[in-house]
Amino acid sequence: MTIRLFLRLTLGVLIACIFFWLLIKNISLEEAKDILHQASFAWLFLAIFFFFLGYACRIQRWRLMLSLDNSTIKWQQCAGPFMASIAANNVLPMRAGDIIRCFGFNGKLGINVATSISALLVERLLDVFMLLLFLGLANISFSFNFSSLTGLSGGGLIAAAIGVFLMLLFPSLFKPLILSINYGIDLILPKIGKALHTQFQKIFAALDQFSQKLIMSQLLLWSFLAWCGEGVVFLLVAKALPTLDNVLAGLLAFPLGTLATIIPSTPGYAGTFDYFTAQAMIFLGNTVASATVYALLIHIVLWLPATVAGGFYFLFNPVHIKK
Repeated sequence: MTIRLFLRLTLGVLIACIFFWLLIKNISLEEAKDILHQASFAWLFLAIFFFFLGYACRIQRWRLMLSLDNSTIKWQQCAGPFMASIAANNVLPMRAGDIIRCFGFNGKLGINVATSISALLVERLLDVFMLLLFLGLANISFSFNFSSLTGLSGGGLIAAAIGVFLMLLFPSLFKPLILSINYGIDLILPKIGKALHTQFQKIFAALDQFSQKLIMSQLLLWSFLAWCGEGVVFLLVAKALPTLDNVLAGLLAFPLGTLATIIPSTPGYAGTFDYFTAQAMIFLGNTVASATVYALLIHIVLWLPATVAGGFYFLFNPVHIKK
């Protein structure tokens, strides 16, 4: 392990510990147990159903992007590798699942590396755009001061959403910047620069295909359905806890807690996700204890099913990464 990697991992653990301490410092273990014992398993099982429904939409979105390279690819072929990459992100550092998805399944799926990388990039942009959209909707619905909760203004939120949308629709606008960086690498490391140039050209060709109106409209639709499914999961887990005074606060916790996973942390986004999810619940009138238990419970519901499903795929389909 390099010193740089060690420092990044250490920083992630430190950040996670700080946020986790901020989360639990005002709640006793006995109080948390009492709240958790009141949880309804019926609502939790229903939440898990909608969790997988949302992921079915994500897999379909991924399949649509990969079909531009392999027109015969089926949803069933994509499901295992997709869930496996999520499971790997949940348990391995440095978003290793993304690396595995970019390089580990291409032969099995009949696609090239450029398509795989481009699909992952577009997927991330779509997710950020949708989360910003849902956060904006929550802002309007609850009429709260966004900056008082996050330190960011509503205008900054809108600007970020517009920027992401432009990247999705007009990827060629950002091509000169990427190629200029590639040119600088080429001056120092010609062989690497040449290889990167070839891959960048392929990636932007794929991005241009994804940005076509018909394809992008489908990708936006499946993204919207996927995140609606996850929003329902947040609501159902809130329904499972009778001690919560404002169940609808889950509609704010959903985008805010998820966007917080951008902050460096441990695999599975421990600490950061939980803290901001709890803060959203507290902000809209729930007690600290109930909000804290809710944050931990929703984290388990989001983490465990994907990790188990993806883990089973890995168990029977070992991956050997080849660039």
